[in-house]
Amino acid sequence: MTTFTTVCRLDQIEVEGGVAALVDGEAVAVFRTYDDEVLAISNYDPFSRASVLARGIVGTRGEIPFVASPIYKQGFDLRTGQCLDDAAVRVPTYDVLVADGVVSVGRRRESHD
Repeated sequence: MTTFTTVCRLDQIEVEGGVAALVDGEAVAVFRTYDDEVLAISNYDPFSRASVLARGIVGTRGEIPFVASPIYKQGFDLRTGQCLDDAAVRVPTYDVLVADGVVSVGRRRESHD
């Protein structure tokens, strides 16, 4: 059974915005897309080596919801964690649950290889 950590209320995340949370000792970035989907990836940007992805710019590339790192602007697919600018780089993704307007984050997902 997956344990979820309460992060915040859904209305505390701006549309196309993100928040950072500590989940089981890991820095996680939780995002709300333009269509109200809530997704979570690691907050750690492997290019700048800083926990900054929650402060990135959220948008879409085609049909892919993504965040652009606020440092060097690499894009990361919010569904898979795959870097859209470097096929060799991927960040972890996390399970998300939204219930009664409350956002909770669960365990790190297995890699999507």
